[in-house]
Amino acid sequence: MKNWFTLAMVFIAMSVVCAQDAPPANARLVSFPSSGGTLYGFLYVPEGNGPFPAVLWNHGSERRPGWQPQLASFYNAHGFVFFLPHRHGQGRSPGIYIMDEIHANGPSEAVHAQQLANEDVVTAMNWLKAQPEVDPSRIVVSGCSFGGIQTLLTAEKGLGARAFIAFAPAAQSWGNGALDEMLESAVKHAKAPVFILQAKNDYSLGPAVVLGKIVKAHGGEARVYPSFGNTTQDGHFGFATTSAGIAVWGPDVLQFIEGAFH
Repeated sequence: MKNWFTLAMVFIAMSVVCAQDAPPANARLVSFPSSGGTLYGFLYVPEGNGPFPAVLWNHGSERRPGWQPQLASFYNAHGFVFFLPHRHGQGRSPGIYIMDEIHANGPSEAVHAQQLANEDVVTAMNWLKAQPEVDPSRIVVSGCSFGGIQTLLTAEKGLGARAFIAFAPAAQSWGNGALDEMLESAVKHAKAPVFILQAKNDYSLGPAVVLGKIVKAHGGEARVYPSFGNTTQDGHFGFATTSAGIAVWGPDVLQFIEGAFH
């Protein structure tokens, strides 16, 4: 009897894990070709008749970025398509995981690894603009942490996006001189308005302070919000991706986007 009970508990635990690993019903798994092979991601389309404005979300350094349903719900509720592409080596996309690249070659690899990863963002952006549900003249690029870095690198290229919203870009790796310089150059040459956001209890406020000064000088915005949650990681990633964090920054981001669209 005890063995049956143990097996039952294991089955229940496995069922919970499987349920957590299942994407929401409205998360459409999509694929798109890249020079390094087929990449994957999730696309959320709001109800109604498009074409809709869209947000391309750049995930962080996590190996399994998932599908960010809370961000998707927020943007869908305000009439945006939400697209979460997985860069190579992360999530469902094949390739070498970016943190393995950096750990194997040291901090000096960070710049090259980020530049290489940005090729995936370019590919994802071009795919998104071609989707019938999307208004290609009203696309916003956003992301957190490594995704914030990717957002700023994309801002330098432009790619037709109307605004760039970067949460905590390089906050965990701030102080890497070559990376900092690359981001400073990116925001100086951004092709559309940039908004940098951080919570006060992030790993480093260097991005909002140093990059923020440049951004503001070029017509963008930068803001440090009050501490969020109980840990540094809460202030870093939870602030950008959870419903509680979205409730803090959501109105400001929507206002910023509205200004960029007009």
